[in-house]
Amino acid sequence: MFLTGALTLALTLLAAPSTSGLYFEQTTIVYVEGQPAGPGVHTRTWHAGSSMRLEAGDTPAGTALVLRLDLDRAWRLDPGQRVAVELDAGRLKARSQADAAFAAGLMGGGEDGAVRTQALEGSRTVAGHVCRGYQLTGPSVQMVLWVAEDLPVGVDTFADLLEWSGASRSLGGLLTRIRALPGFPLQTRTRIDVLGEIRETVSTVTTIDVGPQPRELFEVPAGWRVVAEAPAPTSEGDPE
Repeated sequence: MFLTGALTLALTLLAAPSTSGLYFEQTTIVYVEGQPAGPGVHTRTWHAGSSMRLEAGDTPAGTALVLRLDLDRAWRLDPGQRVAVELDAGRLKARSQADAAFAAGLMGGGEDGAVRTQALEGSRTVAGHVCRGYQLTGPSVQMVLWVAEDLPVGVDTFADLLEWSGASRSLGGLLTRIRALPGFPLQTRTRIDVLGEIRETVSTVTTIDVGPQPRELFEVPAGWRVVAEAPAPTSEGDPE
């Protein structure tokens, strides 16, 4: 869940100079045939260089995922138990790249020429920032993005994550079009036709803060117990 959220966020944070740090909160709601499939998911994300921390839910200091791409390591932090589970970074990366390839297949975003961009009339305010709207249309996807031009963050900030997750390769054409937009997307509505069923995902940034983030957020707290992730189950007949 955390990694899928990270990939979704990374796909919409594009096209401006890099920054020393970033914190934002986002709400994501999935609709099936126009009806919400659930109450939505609230996430908090901290980013600094090649480090990222993600928390889900509205309760502070909950379970967190910490990615350290500079070290090729990842941990799932459980504050209640004061335990850090060190994840298999290779397995996590492979799963992320498989997700990116699957998303690319649904969106048809690999061919740049197949994606069209159209500016929308009017503006809207999201998280306190005035945004302009753009519609991107591809073979199987339609995206409406509302971007703020006053925030100095974008794809360069998340370049390491995009490369690590496989999104930069799998969704190259779609990302190229988003990269060309003049700002930072604060709200994104993605509409996909999945075997004749219309699915929409609406992601809205509710809080954003650009600036340095505390380094300790991206480390295992002192005094915590560190345990290894359980090995992946093997199929019957596979060698152990």
